[in-house]
Amino acid sequence: MKNIVILISGGGSNMAAIVRAAQRDNWRKACGAQIAAVISNRPDAGGLALAREHGIATDVVDHKRFDTRDAFDAELARVIDVRQPALVVLAGFMRILTPGFVARYRGRLLNIHPSLLPAFPGLHTHQRALDAGCRFGGATVHQVTAELDYGPILEQAIVPILPGDTAQALAARVLTQEHLIYPRAIAQLLRAL
Repeated sequence: MKNIVILISGGGSNMAAIVRAAQRDNWRKACGAQIAAVISNRPDAGGLALAREHGIATDVVDHKRFDTRDAFDAELARVIDVRQPALVVLAGFMRILTPGFVARYRGRLLNIHPSLLPAFPGLHTHQRALDAGCRFGGATVHQVTAELDYGPILEQAIVPILPGDTAQALAARVLTQEHLIYPRAIAQLLRAL
């Protein structure tokens, strides 16, 4: 069985979309895969309760308990590795990972970013797209590399920017597309493993 470990920091809407797709499309049968655990760096992350409601194991590795990023990443990797993951999926995980951590899961570490990469890596993507006068925004699923919001692109969704759009309105429309493309990209990669 190909185990998937999902990392979250908040409410877990992308994680929930992945869980729904895994159940709806029977990833166990179709891809030989299961969501083995959801891990958060925040004990109060709302997505943890949602994962538990779906019978998924959860863990917390609170980044505030570690003096260095390396120490946090080492403990996070230890907790992840207990699950023997085929894929580690970042779903709203708001921590920059060390190069050593990224190298450990090279080719098996995925992220979704709310822009059409390589445009607008980092934070405040929607406002930056609006400020730049872009006609389109979107989302990108990519393999994680040591460079922030960079790496082989697996899938993208384009979302038009409408007259009078705010960053919040654009973010809401982009999020609906994230919920579609992230599970699809994961399933495609699982079939190739």
